[in-house]
Amino acid sequence: MNTIDKLNKLNKSDFVSIFGNVFEKTTWIAEKVFNLRPFKTYDELSNKFISVFENEKKENHLKILISHPDLAVEKKMTADSAKEQSSAQLNECTKDEFEEFLKLNTEYKKKFKFPFIIAVAGKNKKEILNSFRKRIKNEINQEFLEGIIQVKKIALLRLKDINKE
Repeated sequence: MNTIDKLNKLNKSDFVSIFGNVFEKTTWIAEKVFNLRPFKTYDELSNKFISVFENEKKENHLKILISHPDLAVEKKMTADSAKEQSSAQLNECTKDEFEEFLKLNTEYKKKFKFPFIIAVAGKNKKEILNSFRKRIKNEINQEFLEGIIQVKKIALLRLKDINKE
């Protein structure tokens, strides 16, 4: 998106098409943000996305957490998730790494009822696995909050990527 003026002139369908996956599979957040136009700057747009998300009920936060794919093993992912996981080389796991991701994903979802979420940008498989091993030991409330923090980081990275286009 080159200019904020062009962004403000988008119709709802085009806006949602561009921003509907800022928060994984949550076009309804993009629809809410669309109704907050016009935006003076791209930073203001980003802040409104975060604000809409933060002001949602806990149940909606949980739905967003649940919508995220498992790391390294998920076959059906959004283009954004596939690109992000690929950048961390999670699509190139050794057999042992793949089996550990599979085991951790299963145990994590059993314990917390949502998948492990981490903003993988700038991280490698080893760092991600270390975070996974550490965070799976957390209590539910601590990990729910960590999931929310990670979702916001991912959203901001996705917004930054859209702004570069």
